Formats: sequence, structure tokens, C-alpha cells
Amino acid sequence: MSASVSESQIETGATQRDHGGNLSVAIQVYGGDRTDWIDLSTGINPDPYPLPEFDTLDWTALPDTSANTQLEQAAREFWNIPADAAVLPAPGASALIALLPGLADPRWVRIETPTYNEHAAAFANHGWSLTGSGPGEACVAVHPNNPDGRLWRADEITAPLSIIDESFCDICPDQSLMALTSRPGVIILKSFGKFWGLAGMRLGFAIGDPELIQRLANLQGPWAVSGPALKAGTAALQDPDWANSTRQSLARDAQRLDQLAISRGAALVGGTDLFRLYEVDDAAQWQERLAKAHIWSRIFPYSRTYIRLGLPPQTGWERLEAAL
Repeated sequence: MSASVSESQIETGATQRDHGGNLSVAIQVYGGDRTDWIDLSTGINPDPYPLPEFDTLDWTALPDTSANTQLEQAAREFWNIPADAAVLPAPGASALIALLPGLADPRWVRIETPTYNEHAAAFANHGWSLTGSGPGEACVAVHPNNPDGRLWRADEITAPLSIIDESFCDICPDQSLMALTSRPGVIILKSFGKFWGLAGMRLGFAIGDPELIQRLANLQGPWAVSGPALKAGTAALQDPDWANSTRQSLARDAQRLDQLAISRGAALVGGTDLFRLYEVDDAAQWQERLAKAHIWSRIFPYSRTYIRLGLPPQTGWERLEAAL
């Protein structure tokens, strides 16, 4: 096996979807245990929200209806959700992405690229045709976009079924398009794993058109969100002080990462305060150099020069600097 790991090697299966966050092939090539690695291939906050204490009932009882209601109310207050929009907690934003194309008859969906590729895969699985421009019966806007950080304007959201993926928008809440959830046909997705750093908790939200949200709820079924996720999500959404201080620290670390990467010859293309996209002379060589130091990064099958880096934990900065 070559020492340079391609995206196609990392992802197997019929759909060949490329993602960050899969260390298994890198470990096979470069050695070490998972605990030896710093994973910068994702955009997950390396300083997660502190977990609350869980009791036995959190793990053994079916998730309580009142706990679900408390989580919904906390979400309404944290994201300033319009009163006429509905809220649906779910076991991760990815679970919702897989269901959303089933809300309308398959025709044309507009998904501008490059962007998070699960949306295109989900629509294709439901029989939709994909277009990168022009009108469509559905539209997906990743806001801010992954990987370049593009922000969408409200007047660009015009499709009868409009999905706005705000998985990374909690770092810039003033840019949220939440007001659009009062409009028929609009659904905003929120991810709990990115900003709060608890991706393994598997918690996400669909917010918007009550008719569509009810149909999603029917597809999802009862007890979708675990008891521990209900408790942790409610605690986090009721803690605006942690959110504010976290935004400040993430912004400082993103600037620090830019200074480090640019000093080593990279050019900033875009990103968010949770991940940065750089242009380099040879992205595969950069990835290999980092991987030899057990630092995993993200490169893309459509570009030989783009590399994306997440933020390292505070204990990882010296290793990253040395590896670069």
C-alpha cells in the first residue's frame, strides 16, 4: 500500500462518500493507536462541552417526553426560533439528511459544489437529479459552507423545498438564517456535534415548516434521541456563557492556525473558526508529512492543492508546528 492515503481508500462501500474523521486506514499505513493521533480531518471542537452527570434512568429508561419538550424549549431560546416554526430533535444531523429528500417527489435539486457530499448522496438515493446551478424543486445551502466557509444570503433561498444546513453556524450566530423558518418549505438543520464537540452524542435538530417537520417526525419514529443526549443537549443549550467564551477561544485558535500554516507556505482559501481550508503546492504531500507525525488531515478528490485542517487540542499545537 502506498504511504499516501487517498480519500477512496478511506471510504469503502457502494456510495464511495469521502469524509474526514476516519483514522483506520491512516493507522494501518502510518502505525500507532487511535490515542496516538491528533485528528484534524474533522471540524469538531477539540474542547467539548463538559458532560452533565448521568443517572441510571438516563441509560435504562425510555427517553422521557418531558425531557424532549425541555430540549425543544432550550433550542427555541438558544437559536431564537420563530414561534410558528416547529422543532424536531434527532439522533444527529446525518440521520435527518438521509430522510429529507423523501419530503417531496424526486425531480431536480440544486446543490452547489464543493460542499458536504452527504446531501447529494441522500438526494441521489431517493431518485433526485442533481444540478449545481439554476432553479430546482429543491435546494441545499450549507451555511457556512464546508469546506470553504461561504455564507448564503436569504434572497438566494428560493426553492419550494429549501434545506439550510447550519451545522457550523453556531460559531457565527449573527449570520443564521433562522428567520426563514417561518416560510413554507424551509428547514434548517443544526448539529450538536461540531460547536459543542460532542459528535459521539449523536444529536441534531430540524427546524422549520411545521407540516414538513411533522412528516420527518413520523418517518423518524418515537424515542429517537437517547436519554443522555436529551440531558446533555438541554444543559448545553441553556449555557450561553459557555457558548460565548467558546466562540472567542475558537476565533483565537483559528487565527493561530492561519499564522502557522501561512508561515509554512500555505495560502488561506476560507473556512470557519472550526476548520480552515488552505491551498498548498501538493496536498497529498502535506497530508503525508503530517501523518508521519500521527496528525490526520483532510484532502479532497477534486483538488490536488486543497487541504483542510481542524483545530488541534491545546496539547497538540507543538506537535502540529513541528510536523509542518
